[in-house]
Amino acid sequence: MSHILTLNSGSSSLKFALYPLAGADSLDTLTPRYRGMFSGLNGGTPRLKLQDSEGRPVAVDMGELPSRLELPDAMAHLLSWLEDLPDLSLAAVGHRVVHGGRDYQQPVAVTPEITAALGELESLAPLHQPFCLAPVAPLAERHPDMPQVACFDTAFHANQPEVARQFALPREMTQRGLVRYGFHGLSYDYINRVLPRHLGDARRERVIVAHLGNGASLCAIRNGTSVATTMGFTAIEGMPMGTRSGSLDPGLVLHLIQQEGMSAEALTETLYKRSGLLGVSGISSDMRELLASPAPEAREAVDLYAYRAVCEIGSLAAALGGLDQLVFTAGIGEHAAPVREAICRGCEWLGLELDSDANQRDTDQISTADSRVGAWVIPTDEERMIAWYTAQVAGLV
Repeated sequence: MSHILTLNSGSSSLKFALYPLAGADSLDTLTPRYRGMFSGLNGGTPRLKLQDSEGRPVAVDMGELPSRLELPDAMAHLLSWLEDLPDLSLAAVGHRVVHGGRDYQQPVAVTPEITAALGELESLAPLHQPFCLAPVAPLAERHPDMPQVACFDTAFHANQPEVARQFALPREMTQRGLVRYGFHGLSYDYINRVLPRHLGDARRERVIVAHLGNGASLCAIRNGTSVATTMGFTAIEGMPMGTRSGSLDPGLVLHLIQQEGMSAEALTETLYKRSGLLGVSGISSDMRELLASPAPEAREAVDLYAYRAVCEIGSLAAALGGLDQLVFTAGIGEHAAPVREAICRGCEWLGLELDSDANQRDTDQISTADSRVGAWVIPTDEERMIAWYTAQVAGLV
C-alpha cells in the first residue's frame, strides 16, 4: 500500500508520520497510520515514541538505539523499519521547512537547486533551517526517484499587506528581504481549513488563532487570509515562549553587546534557549510544571505569558478592525485551561465571555452562548497539512 511520510526535523528531534493514500481524497480523509518521534538527538538521551492512528503507544523494533544518536542515524533506523514493513511502499516524503524566504510561497517539489536555494536562507532561521533540510540528502541517496516536497511555515503569511510586513528600516534593507515573514503557517493553514466544520454558521470574517506551544505566535486571519502575525523576521519575535524571549527593545540587545560584552553566540544562546518561561521562572520551560508549581516565580512566568498574549490579541484585533472568533491551538492552547482562562479574562473588553466549565473540560467552544466573540479550542495537525500538500504536489491525489 502506498504511503506518504512526513518529516519535521529539529535540532534535537525528528518527528514523523505515515499516511496511507488509499481512500485519501481530501484533507479530512487523510488519516495517519503511525505518528512518532525520535528525541534526544545530537547529544541528549535518545528515545523513540510511536503511536497508532488512535494515539495508542506502539511497540516497535527499530534496532537498539545507541547512547548518542545523530540525525542521519535516526533517519537510517526509520527508513530500515519502513522498508521492512511488508504492506508498505513509500510514494513521497513531505518536509516541514521553516523558511521559504520571498521566493517560495507554495509547497514545491525538492530538487538539488531548490535545496541549495533554501540552504542560503539559513541565516534567516539558523536554529531551524539546516535541520529541516538535513533529511533531504540521505533520502535522495537511498531513494533517488522518490518525490520529496518542501512545505513552508512562512507561506501562509506570504500575501499579507506590505505595511504589515515592513520594518521601519532603510529602504535598501527592506529590498534585501529584511521584512516580517511570520511562522507556524502550516498550523494556521490547517486551522483555517477546518474552521467551518467547528464554527458552523458563526461569523468568521475576523479570526485570531493563538498557536501556543513551546514556540508561540498568534495570527490575524480575515476572510481566510493572513493579514498580520506576531512572529516576524525570525521565530523569536512576539510573545514569550518556552525558552525564547519574544520581542525585546532593540536598545536592550545593543546594551548587552556594547555594555555587557556579550558575543553573538552568547546572545543567541540567551535569547533562544535561556529566556521565556524558563528564564522568568528559573524552574522550567514546561507550562504543565509551572502551573503545578507553588513557587511565585512560576506564577510570574505564567502571568507574563498570558499578559503578553492579551496584548498581542489587542494588536491583531486592531489590524482586523474587530474580532469575531478567538481560536486556541497547539500544546498549551489545547491543554492548559488556566492559561486560556487568563487570556480570555483579559479579552473581556472585546466582548468575550468565558464559559468556565466548558473551558475546564477542553470542549470545542469555551465561550458562552451570549458572548459577542467566540472562543474555541481546536487541535492543530501540521503533519496532516504537510501530507496533503505533498500528495498534491507529487500528483498522488
